[in-house]
Amino acid sequence: MSTPTPNELAATALDTSAATTVSVQLNGKSISIEPGTSLGAMLDARNIVRRMIAVEYNGEILRRAEYDSTILQTGDVLEVVQMVGGGM
Repeated sequence: MSTPTPNELAATALDTSAATTVSVQLNGKSISIEPGTSLGAMLDARNIVRRMIAVEYNGEILRRAEYDSTILQTGDVLEVVQMVGGGM
């Protein structure tokens, strides 16, 4: 492994194109996640059981099969609704 030169370090410090976090809205609250995070990974990190929810992603209901391939981006709006069982 080589040590970066001072010029390489300066170029990295000035590079604002690489975001350190992504900000999305989850049920009306702003959250920060790592760039490249999929919807499925975000749900898993929050211990949300996938079989018991419906997800609206930017105004569209997503199929469960799309959760892992949907990469979250800054400005995305998510509404997660959990199913509740019960009866009389």
